[in-house]
Amino acid sequence: MGLLIEVSLIRHFLPSRPLLAAFAFLLAIPADAFATPYFEDGFLGLTQAELREKLGPPQSVRDKKSALRFYRYYSFADWEKSYKKLLGPQVGEDVYTYKRDGVEVRYSFAYVTDPEDMSESPTMSVKLVDIEFTPPVPIVKIPALVPEFKPPTEPNAPAFRSNIMVLLFKGAPSPAARAIVREPLRERLDWSLAFQMFALQGLPEFLTPQAPIDRVEIGVQSLQTVKDRQRLTHEPILNPFSKEFAMRVPPPKPVKKIPLPKYAD
Repeated sequence: MGLLIEVSLIRHFLPSRPLLAAFAFLLAIPADAFATPYFEDGFLGLTQAELREKLGPPQSVRDKKSALRFYRYYSFADWEKSYKKLLGPQVGEDVYTYKRDGVEVRYSFAYVTDPEDMSESPTMSVKLVDIEFTPPVPIVKIPALVPEFKPPTEPNAPAFRSNIMVLLFKGAPSPAARAIVREPLRERLDWSLAFQMFALQGLPEFLTPQAPIDRVEIGVQSLQTVKDRQRLTHEPILNPFSKEFAMRVPPPKPVKKIPLPKYAD
């Protein structure tokens, strides 16, 4: 009788066959299949393998020749065959180029390695997405050319400008995003999704939605750092993607005074 009770209890607590099959299916799925990016852009935080599964193999790979924006480009086959080992996998940026509405849109993905992974091929995660436009495009056109760029529309969304760039924050900070930050004080700060738009020829003093933009960086930045340490170079502005920004009236042009001649006494 005791044996029958034990068998009955075991059958009661064991999962049914459908549950066992579902459990086995979950175990068979690779762990990175459940990985998700840190923000709504869909890229930041993905491993290189996850990104390539999402977009396919890169059309080329580039590495920076110096601190300036000078790059060498390699075919994907040549990079994987030799340059990856010679230069180091972490210096390569995966490059994808698209043609959208007559504009060449080039994505470059920069990676950061996991400091705890000491293997020959350490895990690399996307830390920055660099998107270049040829030719430059009006700032208002960027959302149509970059589907991953969904700017906020509230006028008070944190936004800043300098003479060559516009910086826009969106959404709440993500504690998980610290994994791709290499700042010394990363644990003490909050890190948010940030869109940084650059104009190589400079931005007009009165910024409008038609201001030309050459490239966009999608990354993570600290709003607190911008407010506390970069206030001399980052001027707060209205969100350039809000209705209120587009409705601004340009200031009147200064009236030039006719210089009066000076006569000798």
